[in-house]
Amino acid sequence: MNKARLEAFSDGVLAILITIMVIELKVPHSTNWEAIKPVLLTLGSYVLSFVFIAIYWGNHHHLLQTAQKINGKIIWANMHLLFWLSLIPFATSWMGENNFDSVPVAVYGALLVLCGIAFTILVVLVQKSRQLPSDLAAIFQQTNMKGKISTLLYLSSIPLAFLHPLISCIIFIIVALMWIMPNKDVERILDE
Repeated sequence: MNKARLEAFSDGVLAILITIMVIELKVPHSTNWEAIKPVLLTLGSYVLSFVFIAIYWGNHHHLLQTAQKINGKIIWANMHLLFWLSLIPFATSWMGENNFDSVPVAVYGALLVLCGIAFTILVVLVQKSRQLPSDLAAIFQQTNMKGKISTLLYLSSIPLAFLHPLISCIIFIIVALMWIMPNKDVERILDE
């Protein structure tokens, strides 16, 4: 399979996920500021999930740029990642519509763990599919380390959601900040 085809399919799925999430937002039936208050938490969960999907999209793009060929294992690892990402709209709505209650926040954290594991599997398979130059191998090591730290933080967010959901949400934001900017060295190395 051509890697452009895999990337185009993934881009389409991620765009649909964002569209589903925004369609789920309820429009207030009044024009005063009081009418927006009931939807603020739902809007907040949408923003958080939009950022996560955008991060996955950017890092997925950079990852696939490093691939020289796409094999069956990479295709299925990519589908595995897309499966877990496709559950984000459900978890987002559940969390936002239930005022960030402990159980939905814990489930959201568990889903982020599964998305992170799936992305790590995809990274490892892309890495194994080619002989990496040393500078690119170093970037993969950094990505793998960031992935492990993220997974540990996500795992900690699950029980912490029952202590106070806000702690878990802060952890989600910290992880998002760790990943928000894809590693620009990938582009530089591939351009050389």
